[in-house]
Amino acid sequence: MKDTEVGDSMEKRLADGRILRNFAIGQLGWAILSGVVSNWLLFFYMPSEETIAQGMPLFITQGLVFAGMTVIGLITAFCRLVDGFIDPFVASRSDSLDHRLGRRIPFMRYAAVPFGAMAVVVFTLPGTGDEIFNDLALLASLVLFYVTLSLYCTPFNALIPELGRTQELRVNISTYISITYFVGTAAAYLVPTIASLIAGAVGIAHAYRITIALLAAIAIACMLVPAYTIDENTYAETEPSTTPMGASVAKTFSNKDFQIFEISDVLYWVAITMFQTGMPFYVTSLMGLDSSMNFVLFAGMTVISLIFYAPVNILAKKMGKKKLVAFAFFFFCIAFAITTVCGRFGIPALVWGGAVAVIAAVPMAVLGILPQAVLADIAESDAVKTGENREGMFYAARTFSMTLGQSLAMILFSSLATIGGGGLGYRMTALVATVFCLLGGLVFTRYDEGRILDAIAAGASATKE
Repeated sequence: MKDTEVGDSMEKRLADGRILRNFAIGQLGWAILSGVVSNWLLFFYMPSEETIAQGMPLFITQGLVFAGMTVIGLITAFCRLVDGFIDPFVASRSDSLDHRLGRRIPFMRYAAVPFGAMAVVVFTLPGTGDEIFNDLALLASLVLFYVTLSLYCTPFNALIPELGRTQELRVNISTYISITYFVGTAAAYLVPTIASLIAGAVGIAHAYRITIALLAAIAIACMLVPAYTIDENTYAETEPSTTPMGASVAKTFSNKDFQIFEISDVLYWVAITMFQTGMPFYVTSLMGLDSSMNFVLFAGMTVISLIFYAPVNILAKKMGKKKLVAFAFFFFCIAFAITTVCGRFGIPALVWGGAVAVIAAVPMAVLGILPQAVLADIAESDAVKTGENREGMFYAARTFSMTLGQSLAMILFSSLATIGGGGLGYRMTALVATVFCLLGGLVFTRYDEGRILDAIAAGASATKE
């Protein structure tokens, strides 16, 4: 497809490689923070028997407390749902912001430091011997973490279609931020490795806290890079939207193409969150490896995935995004399914870990790049049809799907993990993740990519005329 620009983007400069790289560094920062909380919250507050034996205290109420759910499951689910309702508000405020720096950059500048600080507080504030107080302290700190996450990430994501004005730029920017996302997530997996170096001196809990504080400082520095090096007025549409929040939300969710994307995305986030949350448990409890192997396996998976980035980038431009995304959903199911039986049949632990890492690397490359580009296509197509630029709301809605999926995943994982003994509950979480991933792929096959691209092309032709 020929690269064209839509609407009054003709008056804006196209982002070059330096701008895209600076933007992607921001993704590196918030991926570290998100990865730390997503991957280690349950590990820290609902530790396995192996971790307790290493000296990890029990800070919050353990076991099932309501309708087969745990306190940590209820807390995380509630906080993610709160975040889901905050996202549209932040998106609406960002879309309608009239500021000399633009609509997105002001939010990113002011939210970066509080976002990083709250990631540290989440693991630090609960610390007394009173479990009920700790439960409430964790609830409050986690709510604030997700509020600050929304304040940074919703405007950040809204810049993706604004900096990616052409199909080529759109795939390129999605590739850049996917790389930094996986690097940031891999850095988050370093927590137990770094913590083990100082655990003997300060104890395992404080070692985790100190490590997370160091990573948060790095993350804050990364998040400030795009906030201070990108002139939004030069590259993005900064005209404030006048659509009220309620109407904007309604219009966004009434888009049929977005509805298909959203349902598929919710199912994907349930599957991937259960898998990522379970990784520390799969590695230690099912495979019998040391917790430091989490980083080794994820780093290996990331490196292999990066090898496929260039082919995915090229293939997406030649054959479209839909076929690749659907393929990735179904291929991911294989990795999840293998996890359900890992550690059995006398096969060495490292073989199991390597098999999961290698097989998961391919769909990680596809789903790390293309969903963001698909959503950018939907947002641009909608702008052509309606004449309104509501990129912030589309990405807030996508964040809501991630939030909903992660909330459900946390409830399911924390509840299923307590079933039976000998790792049975962990195996069940991998099985449920497989089912959700399969359903997500089936839903996505209904996405009509051809119609979306035709609408974008029609809008570009009308602009030229």
